[in-house]
Amino acid sequence: MSEEVKLPQKRYYRQRAHANPFSDHQLDYPAKPEDMDWTRHYPEYYPAKEGQEQKKVEFADIGCGYGGLLISMAKEFPDNLMLGMEIRTKVEDYVYERIKALRVQEPGYYQNVSIMRMNAMKFLPNFFEKGQLSKMFFLFPDPHFKQRKHKARIISPTLLAEYAYALRVGGVLYTITDVKDLHEWMVKHLDDHPLFERMSDEECEKDPAVPHVREATEEGKKVARNQGDKYLACYRRIEDPFYSQA
Repeated sequence: MSEEVKLPQKRYYRQRAHANPFSDHQLDYPAKPEDMDWTRHYPEYYPAKEGQEQKKVEFADIGCGYGGLLISMAKEFPDNLMLGMEIRTKVEDYVYERIKALRVQEPGYYQNVSIMRMNAMKFLPNFFEKGQLSKMFFLFPDPHFKQRKHKARIISPTLLAEYAYALRVGGVLYTITDVKDLHEWMVKHLDDHPLFERMSDEECEKDPAVPHVREATEEGKKVARNQGDKYLACYRRIEDPFYSQA
């Protein structure tokens, strides 16, 4: 059976590089996190077996593209459920079929990763409870070069408030891009936010997720082939300074 199942071919799932996050996409989403049925995504873990604690998604790859990060990290972090969020239909279909095939080809592996079609700029709080996530990834996001399009960038003051809500204290938010202007934009907004603290370069290099962040995605591999620059910034979620003083 495992030998008969083949991985999907990417050429049949190609779609334009980015989608408009403000368009009225037809998406299914729960009214609140506890209404979400994760059985389709993690059948080995949902529902929890008798006597076991129910696992929850801990890693979220926002705009996960063709799933390179998820697949790369699945074996290194076998105890963590990871979810890719992708707004493009064909791309989501490709990653879903890829994960299904890998589960058959390598029994016991890749049960901890999945993908859903979702607009994280609108519906993130519908899926995740406060402090549920320990890692959030924003890898090679759409730079939205034009000034009037900057409001569509995935890192903004408003969206950072939602990310801070979903990310637990001590959790890490990862950003990487080959566009220096976008890197500076993301760093500025994260530096200005009171609930995020930038990690030193030394701390980032010791993080076992960082090699995957740099090299695992399709975009990261393309930048490497073209010998381009990659700008990495990692931020730790910290306690609310005003709350801790109260």
